[in-house]
Amino acid sequence: MNFRPLHDRVVVRRIEAEEKTKGGIIIPDSAKEKPQEGEVIAVGPGARDETGKVQPLDVKAGDRVLFGKWSGTEVRIDGQDLLIMKESDIMGVVAA
Repeated sequence: MNFRPLHDRVVVRRIEAEEKTKGGIIIPDSAKEKPQEGEVIAVGPGARDETGKVQPLDVKAGDRVLFGKWSGTEVRIDGQDLLIMKESDIMGVVAA
C-alpha cells in the first residue's frame, strides 16, 4: 500500500467476524453487523500540541484495535476496503 495518513489519522482494515454462530448456524451477509475490530495498517506522524510540538500516536502498524460502530471513513485503496479514522476514535488495543 502506498498511502501515508496525515496528523493523528490511522488506517485500519476490518477483521471479519465469524460466519457461523457457536451453535453452527450460518449467518447471512444481510444479517451481519460490520465488525468493530481491526488491524492498524498505517499511522500518521501525530498531532501537534499548543506549542507546535508533534505528539506521537499510541497505536502502531500491526496493532489489533477496537473502534466505534460509526467510526472512520470507508475508502478503497489498492482493492482493499479500509477505514481512515482519528486516533481518538479508537477505544483500545486488543492484547494478543
